[in-house]
Amino acid sequence: MRNLTAGIIGAGGISRYHIAGYRAAGVSVRAIADPDTARAAEVAAAAGIPEVYESASRLIAQKPDLISICTPNRFHSEIAVAALSAGAHVLCEKPPARTAAETELMAQAAARSRRILMFDFNNRARPEAQALMQYIRAGEFGVLNSAQALWIRRCGIPGFGGWFTTRELSGGGPVIDLLHMLDLGLYFMGYPQPSWVLAATFSDFANDPSFKGPWGIPDVAGGVVDVETASHAFIVFSTGQALFTRASWAEMNEREEVSVTFQGTRAGGRIRRLFGTDGIDATASDTCELFTMEHGRPVNRKVIVPSDEKMGRERAVVNFVNAVRGTEEPLSTPDEAVRLMKIIDALYLSAHTHEPVRIS
Repeated sequence: MRNLTAGIIGAGGISRYHIAGYRAAGVSVRAIADPDTARAAEVAAAAGIPEVYESASRLIAQKPDLISICTPNRFHSEIAVAALSAGAHVLCEKPPARTAAETELMAQAAARSRRILMFDFNNRARPEAQALMQYIRAGEFGVLNSAQALWIRRCGIPGFGGWFTTRELSGGGPVIDLLHMLDLGLYFMGYPQPSWVLAATFSDFANDPSFKGPWGIPDVAGGVVDVETASHAFIVFSTGQALFTRASWAEMNEREEVSVTFQGTRAGGRIRRLFGTDGIDATASDTCELFTMEHGRPVNRKVIVPSDEKMGRERAVVNFVNAVRGTEEPLSTPDEAVRLMKIIDALYLSAHTHEPVRIS
């Protein structure tokens, strides 16, 4: 196969993982685009990327084989549809889009163009997640009846007034920003068809600088803060399975926790990352565990895997490249993304109406 080329749309911090992932997979990163051309030029200079554009459309017109979308959520759908229609394979950052309807447009474009559309659910690519999936596929957990998916912080608001806190640009707060663990729980459970959702969201501390995260994201004077800061939701599936999920930027939690715990008919399991300081990966520790009964006694096992401080971010890009080459199955599919965003839509509607919402 000829050498593949890639273009990256969006020069924010997440783009560095895409650049590194493409390099690890032997792909030439040919171009980067961002309306902030100075920022794009800085990233390009540091990474040796030869071409810089101010718009997504100009990059797409250069016809790279692969395109990564690393923009605010509002632009995911329109850029993905344009890139797929131009013949590129697309890796889009999470969340897939702001709504299920926008995600469906992306999935339809991928089907029409016969191109791969993948979403960067990087936690699926973590060594711990893939280790648990080996046990799940081997039937060692039995049927996974229930799961609990958490990404919770005490001090983790990503700046005030920027695109993260502006619903029009982001689609929501931590419900949509921290949906990784909800996705991972669904992945472990086989992505069952959801039947209904009951949820509550809260906006406590939404303008309190004490609850700002540590990443140095600048505040925008006069900007909008109109998203939730925490959510709790319960989802029941047509299979009879159930999942509880929490997501928070600002909530009175002990510390940041990123985890999925599940209970099967033969054994249970958990993947968990606990942080010493909210938002700082270098302070975090990872565990991967199995819970079972042997000879009438409770037994807990630790699964030892290589650590990945990057939480699968580079490995997910490598998987995307290999899926295009036909040597690996993609870690995520458009149908799964649509199903996930239908849950998110129902979660927000349930929180607004204070009633359960049925998903057709």
